[in-house]
Amino acid sequence: MKIVVLVKHVPCTLRGMTFGADHTLERAGRPGQLNEADEYAVDQARRIARRRRDVQITAVTMGPPAAAAALRKALVLGADDGVHVLDDRLHGSPALATARVLAAVVDRLGFDLVLAGSASSDAAMSAVPAMVAELLGVPVLCFADILRVREHKVEIARDDGAGLQTYAAALPAVVSVTERCGEPLLPTLTASLDAHHKLVHTWSLDDLGRTASDGGATTTVVRAVPVPPAGRTSVLLADDPTVAAIRMADFLALHQFL
Repeated sequence: MKIVVLVKHVPCTLRGMTFGADHTLERAGRPGQLNEADEYAVDQARRIARRRRDVQITAVTMGPPAAAAALRKALVLGADDGVHVLDDRLHGSPALATARVLAAVVDRLGFDLVLAGSASSDAAMSAVPAMVAELLGVPVLCFADILRVREHKVEIARDDGAGLQTYAAALPAVVSVTERCGEPLLPTLTASLDAHHKLVHTWSLDDLGRTASDGGATTTVVRAVPVPPAGRTSVLLADDPTVAAIRMADFLALHQFL
C-alpha cells in the first residue's frame, strides 16, 4: 500500500502577523514548523504501517527552501521518504494552484491513500484535500475523527453534532484527519537519527510537466505589522458583519464609550 501524506510548512506563531489586501499571510522571516494538523496525518499513516508490512509512506510538500524542514519532521514522525516541490513560480499560489500541483505529485508517485490534516494553521481553509481528490478523480472523506483502513476500502467516523457517524469509500481515496484521531507519539532518538538517512526528492514544475499558469498562481504581497504595545487591547472582528458589530459594541460599552 502506498500512502502519500500532504504536509505544509507554516509559521510557528501568528502573533504579529496579518493578511494583506490580497489575503496573503505575512511570515516576516519568522521560523516555521510542520503544520500541527499534518502531524496527526503522518501519525495515522505510521499506525497503518505498524499493522501492515507493505506500506510505503511518502510525505509531500511545496514551498520555499525552508519548507524542507516540514518534510524532515515528517520523516522523524514515520514517513519513509519525502518530495519537496520547489519552484519560484509557485510563490503566492492560491489553494487551487496548490491543489493542482499536489495532485500532480500524487499522481506521479502513485497512491492507494492520501492523508492530510484537516486544516493548516495559517490559512485554515480546509479546502485542499477535497480539491486534490476532485483533481485525482477519487473519493474524499474529510474531518475523520477515527480512521480505519481495510483491504479495499477506508472507513472514518466523524462527529457531525449528533454523535459519531460512519462513512466509507473505496480505495484509492483522500482522507483528512482531525486532532481527535489520536495524539501523535513522541519520536524516539532512533527515529530522529534514522530520519537523517531518508531521501527527500526535490521536484520543480518542469519535472511535473506543469507551468505556474496551470494552477492560476498569482504573485502576492506580504506585510508585517507591529505587535500592539503592552497594555493595549486588540479587538478581533469576525467576517460576519453582525458578529463584528456586536463585538465592537461590547468593547465600546466596556470602556464606557457608549
